[in-house]
Amino acid sequence: MAQRSRKRKQRAPAAGRKGPPSKPAGAAAPSRIAGWPAEPELTRSQRRDAQVRAGLTPIAPGERPRTIVISTVVAALLGLGNLIAFVAGVKIGGKHPAAGGIVVFSVLMIACAVGMWRLWYGAVLGFMALLAIIATLFALLLIEASNVLGLVVGVVVIAGSGYLFFKLVRVLSRIQMPRYPGR
Repeated sequence: MAQRSRKRKQRAPAAGRKGPPSKPAGAAAPSRIAGWPAEPELTRSQRRDAQVRAGLTPIAPGERPRTIVISTVVAALLGLGNLIAFVAGVKIGGKHPAAGGIVVFSVLMIACAVGMWRLWYGAVLGFMALLAIIATLFALLLIEASNVLGLVVGVVVIAGSGYLFFKLVRVLSRIQMPRYPGR
């Protein structure tokens, strides 16, 4: 144990030990060790991922995938609907919700809708993060569901946001990431 942790220089390989032969200090590195494969073999999932990546094409100018259109409509409806309900004076649990939270959420959803319509990478990524947060919150709210309606609404929101999140992953991979100057 002490030899391994305090090793200072390359030791010669033991007689029975397997592994690549160690090279002398001044020798040139061989391009390939005899008997070893040239490149590591890909696993089945790595081959499938490479095949999917090869099939992805960047989104053409003016093209709007159906998932982006649906996500834009959902974000716009949530933002505007929330704002309209607040202005109309809708009460939640017998109380008016705080104006700050309503305005911030509404502006955030409308900004996501505009950004997704323009196919901004950050807007799609941010909306996906909001979908994940919403699904998590509704999963936690299922614990307190006291009637069938609460259970059904929670399950529908979780299923819808999860499905939309899953569909946005492929669209996000087709959107070109912004190139920063100097890179």
